[in-house]
Amino acid sequence: MKKMTFGDALEALKAGKKVARTGWNGKGMYLYLADGKLLTQEIGDGSYPFTDSIVMKTADNRFCIGWLASQADMLAEDWHTVE
Repeated sequence: MKKMTFGDALEALKAGKKVARTGWNGKGMYLYLADGKLLTQEIGDGSYPFTDSIVMKTADNRFCIGWLASQADMLAEDWHTVE
């Protein structure tokens, strides 16, 4: 598994890949980039359109729209792509 910086992980997200950190404690967690138009169609009523957002699939099989990186996440070099 190739290790990446946060910048590399962002580029992978933009390319449509899922990414995660080796240092995360929860199993099965990863991030992906959700298309704002699709989010608006799927879960919005059109009144307030969504923007493209980083989504986290959590360890308890939920999806957190609008994940924010911590300083530790941004400085980490243990990012990798997820199949």
